[in-house]
Amino acid sequence: MRACGKTDVGLRRHENQDTFAVEQGKKLLIAVVCDGMGGAEGGQIASSVAVETFMKEMRALIRADMTAEQLRELASFCVAKANTAVYQRALQDPAYQGMGTRGMVVYGQDSAVAEEKYAIVCNIGDSRAYLIRGGEITRITHDHSVVQTLVENGNITAEEARTHPNRNLITRALGPDENTLCDAFEVSFTKGDKILLCTDGLVVTATDDEICRAVCAGKSAEESLDDLIALAKAQGAPDNVTAVLIEHE
Repeated sequence: MRACGKTDVGLRRHENQDTFAVEQGKKLLIAVVCDGMGGAEGGQIASSVAVETFMKEMRALIRADMTAEQLRELASFCVAKANTAVYQRALQDPAYQGMGTRGMVVYGQDSAVAEEKYAIVCNIGDSRAYLIRGGEITRITHDHSVVQTLVENGNITAEEARTHPNRNLITRALGPDENTLCDAFEVSFTKGDKILLCTDGLVVTATDDEICRAVCAGKSAEESLDDLIALAKAQGAPDNVTAVLIEHE
């Protein structure tokens, strides 16, 4: 596996509140994307603290021989640690009260068979993970948002959700509350597959099909990420845009 990531402030924001990290060893790959909220400085601090805390905990505890179940348990623990770190940082300064971040992480691991790997994907909020396989795109994660609930209840369509006035309202995040929960998914990851992690700055400007075409154009991962950011900017890029692309080579 290999991964790379890129972030862009977009066309309407003056600061970038997104943070990402990628760390890869011989047997493991860890990637995390966070989209901060809570004002210019608060959002940037929240996403940075969440990513730094999560990666620190992972480095200390992860092992290459962990099972999928152990990785899922570790994910929940590290997300909880990140949540506590953001929550406590906000308590230190009234100006940061209520700050938080939408986050999503992935761990990839070699299995006993060289050609087979799996990934554990966790999310909280409305940052997303997609699996791109054989020219088709599938969303792995589930948005924790008001509009996602409206879609599931049949009140609006998925297309209407992309431009709904309440599309930025989320029902879960890291930091605003003392405790929170994340979702976790195990994904088979075979040769030729790609996993894309991205903030909602990409999702609100590009459809899943447009994202899939950009990633499947046969370019390098770095070029694909450039194309995704350009795609968001062509649609106005009202928010920061961050994406990490993980490839099974």
